[in-house]
Amino acid sequence: MRIEMWSDVVCPFCFLGLRRLQAAVVNVGLEGELDLHIRSFELNPNAPAAATGTIEEHLAKKYGMSLEQAHAANDSLRQQGEPLGIDFRFDRAVRANTFDAHRLIHLAATHDLALNVKERLLRAYFTDGETISDHLTLARIGVDAGLDRTEVAEMLVGDEFAAEVRADEDAALDLGVTGVPYFLIDGALAVAGAQPTEVFERALQRAAARSAP
Repeated sequence: MRIEMWSDVVCPFCFLGLRRLQAAVVNVGLEGELDLHIRSFELNPNAPAAATGTIEEHLAKKYGMSLEQAHAANDSLRQQGEPLGIDFRFDRAVRANTFDAHRLIHLAATHDLALNVKERLLRAYFTDGETISDHLTLARIGVDAGLDRTEVAEMLVGDEFAAEVRADEDAALDLGVTGVPYFLIDGALAVAGAQPTEVFERALQRAAARSAP
C-alpha cells in the first residue's frame, strides 16, 4: 500500500499525524505492507535560516492571539503528543528555514532512509531544540541515520534535490493542498490533517478493500 505524506519538519500536527498513521498501520495489521513516501511542503518558504522570537510569540502574532492563548494551544499539543511518544518542547524550538532539511530527506529516500531522517529531524526540532537549517546539524542527523558523510556534505553545499523539493510542492498545489499533514493512499484516498488514529484505520481498511482481488 503506497502512502504519500506531504509535511514539514516544523509542523507539530505533522508529527502527530505520522505517529497516528503508524499506530493505525499496526492496529489494522498492515505492518510490512506500507510503502511510505515523504513529500516536501514548506509552511514558510521565506523563513530565514534562523528566526528570532519564541514559538509562542510567533503564534500570537500570526493568528492574532494572546501569549496565554498560544501557550494553551501548545500545551494541548504537548498533551496529545505524550501518549504517542512525542516530547514536544516548544520552549526549546528554534524557528528555521526547512528547505535544506527537505533536500536531506530526498537524499535519504535514495537509500531507503527517508522516514528515519524525517523522524530524527522532527525530534531535533521539537524535542532537542536544534537549528535544523544549520548544515553541521543536518550533516550529523544524516550520518546518524545511516547516510554517508561525504555524500551528505556534497549535497548540502550544492543544489542537489532542490528540484525534487519543488516538484513535491507543485504536486501539492495540483492536489489543492493548502495545509499539512496531507496523506494520499494509493493515489486515491486522501486524509487531511492530524486525524485521530481511528480515521486512519478506516482509510487504510478502505484502501485494502479496494485493492483486494
